[in-house]
Amino acid sequence: MCLEIGNKVAVIDANIRGVVVRLSGDDVFILDNESMEYCFTKKELVKVEVDQNELSKYSDINNPMLKAKIQSKERKKKTSFVKDKKEIVMEVDLHAEKLLKSTRGMDNFDILSLQINTAKHKLEYCISKRISKLVLIHGVGDGVLKTELKYLLNNYPVKYYDASYQKYGQGATEVYVFQNE
Repeated sequence: MCLEIGNKVAVIDANIRGVVVRLSGDDVFILDNESMEYCFTKKELVKVEVDQNELSKYSDINNPMLKAKIQSKERKKKTSFVKDKKEIVMEVDLHAEKLLKSTRGMDNFDILSLQINTAKHKLEYCISKRISKLVLIHGVGDGVLKTELKYLLNNYPVKYYDASYQKYGQGATEVYVFQNE
């Protein structure tokens, strides 16, 4: 791909768009809308001919391929429900790669905050929908996420313990939500 100064580009693995301001060998320096300058290799960039807003004006909303793609995205779920002996169990995988397409530009605190907020949201959903069991898959790691989850769970009317080692290994916590009759 031949890039020149002034070309509009987008980064492949991140939500960054900008204008090429400098070229240095294989490195390309771009300036985004907030005047931040980034350096990427040519392989990480895509030249943007027309903005997406302009393309969407002319797209055919009744296109069957477009409708099929939208419907397939709606069917995909990040959580799963498992019926176990007439009991519904919600499983939530809190690994960053399962929650986001890319963690580029995020530090460990941002990722941990996202994981805790996701766990909190799913726990509150289980309480509101009267789902009695929730399995939070957090992985083994250094135990930071597990410690934060325990701190979060202590603020709710729940009992928690390590989930089945046979099914989840060591990196999961099962939460039992107390139901008021």
